[in-house]
Amino acid sequence: MGEAERPLFIVNVEGVVRRGGTYLLSVRSERESHAPGTLSLPGGKVEVGDAAQDTLEHTLKRETLEETGVEVVNPVYLESKWFRADDGEPVVDIVFLCEYAGGVAETGDSNEISAVMWLTAAEVAVHSKAPAWTRQSIEKAEQIGRGAA
Repeated sequence: MGEAERPLFIVNVEGVVRRGGTYLLSVRSERESHAPGTLSLPGGKVEVGDAAQDTLEHTLKRETLEETGVEVVNPVYLESKWFRADDGEPVVDIVFLCEYAGGVAETGDSNEISAVMWLTAAEVAVHSKAPAWTRQSIEKAEQIGRGAA
């Protein structure tokens, strides 16, 4: 792909998966090129083969199931941001709030995820491996849960 044909941004989708008073988090593998070893939300990049209709929602559901074994429903837009990945690639990140629908949380591909867990917002807020952007997404979900926008 020539420089002129390259996309302006990689599109990444993440899910703040809520189950009762807890959220689904994973620890990124040390093999990951971006933010290795950090606490993260499940998700991943939009791929060319993803559904043409509801592309972001399809990607969210596919990636969450692949990475964690958990099925999600009712994705609702929470926030978006852009950043440069550790390799310098620009990324647009879209975050959805969604509900747990089933499945047992377990590590999928160990090259991507080294651990999966359910944590409360308070636990995420003080977790030593939680980067600011993950804490902020969980806090935003908590504000919506309390009725504040």
